Amino acid sequence: MPITKVVMPKLSEAMESGKVIKWIKKEGDRVEGGEIIAEIETDKADIELEAFGSGVLRKIVVPAGDRAPVGGLIAVIADAADDIAGLLAGAPAPPAAAAPPPPVSPAPPPRVVAPPPPPRPIAPAPAPVPVAVPGGRVKASPLAKKVAARSGVDLRLVQGSGPGGRIVRRDVEAALTAAPSPTPQAVPLAPGVEYQDVPLSSIRAAIARRMPLAKAPVPHFYVTVEIAMDRAWELREALNALEGQPKISVTDMIVKACVLALTRHPEVNASFQGESIRVNYRVHMGLAVALDEGLITPVLRNCEAKSLAQIAVEGRDLVERARARKLRAPELSGATFSVSNLGMFDVDEFSAIINPPEGAILAVGAVKVVPVVEEGRIGMGRRMKVTLSCDHRVMDGAMGARFLQTLKQLLEEPLRLLV
Repeated sequence: MPITKVVMPKLSEAMESGKVIKWIKKEGDRVEGGEIIAEIETDKADIELEAFGSGVLRKIVVPAGDRAPVGGLIAVIADAADDIAGLLAGAPAPPAAAAPPPPVSPAPPPRVVAPPPPPRPIAPAPAPVPVAVPGGRVKASPLAKKVAARSGVDLRLVQGSGPGGRIVRRDVEAALTAAPSPTPQAVPLAPGVEYQDVPLSSIRAAIARRMPLAKAPVPHFYVTVEIAMDRAWELREALNALEGQPKISVTDMIVKACVLALTRHPEVNASFQGESIRVNYRVHMGLAVALDEGLITPVLRNCEAKSLAQIAVEGRDLVERARARKLRAPELSGATFSVSNLGMFDVDEFSAIINPPEGAILAVGAVKVVPVVEEGRIGMGRRMKVTLSCDHRVMDGAMGARFLQTLKQLLEEPLRLLV
């Protein structure tokens, strides 16, 4: 059988390197094509790495915990008799242990400037009492433990709703919703310390690299429209009251309306290709998901063929797996249009940054009950503002405005979303 080079895969457009979380197989193990041999951490998710050839895992070049550039050799699969010395000769050497620095005379202590006197202390609120668990062990599913570890949730303070009081993923997510997310500012500091440098997470580092490439070269322009959401709200409540039907969110309805509008205005579902504009006739929808570490945009593919109920079910699953960093490789890139909804944070309106090579992104604000004038009378109504960010190389203002007109009509006459 031919020798198989196992390389660090490129799992997203912005990915430059990946980290080997752990090796499922060890050196000397037999490997069949398609078997999972390792777990890889990217800037967006933890991915299971499949073997693309059969044989023996002869050499692990990049051990667990180390990083490798995209395309870099991380392991070799071959038959026991194959000579792999030539491959290994070109592989990067593992990092050598740093030599201890020579002893130096201690530097004089830095001059400390006393900070301003602190405000009058306020008695802290009593801390929550941990839930007593027999034997000191917390009963939780493996996924719940992983989500809790990533989110900083103390499982001892979570009430389980699973069989026998077992803590499951939804319990951890409920605890996250009820409690504020941990932030670097919440870390207790020593007296007199004025600031703290917090290392970038892998997601935040990718955002820092990506955003200057998105905002600076792409000529953005913005179009905002206000949409009457009264009928859409009533339809959503009616659908959610039906037995055995998936729950529909406002985001689900917006995504479905965007899909229908994009099929009527494919020039908005487009991207700049340098010497041409690529018009897409399939809608691969990017759904912006906020994590503690930063923002990621997993992709719900082929939405033009999905009903509102399918978008609700598959979109919810996609978001949950994005928060658990369990996305699959095809869900990490390839969006043709994106939706970013900050309405749940009571944001009225905002402008989102386009994620190249997409040509547009829709920023969604909160649905609010406000005074409205209809037929000369003042009443109350539900209103929502959306802002379309457009790449001016791909489309002009009239194209963006026509798309928003169609989107507005679909949401104000929402029975069309049920086609």
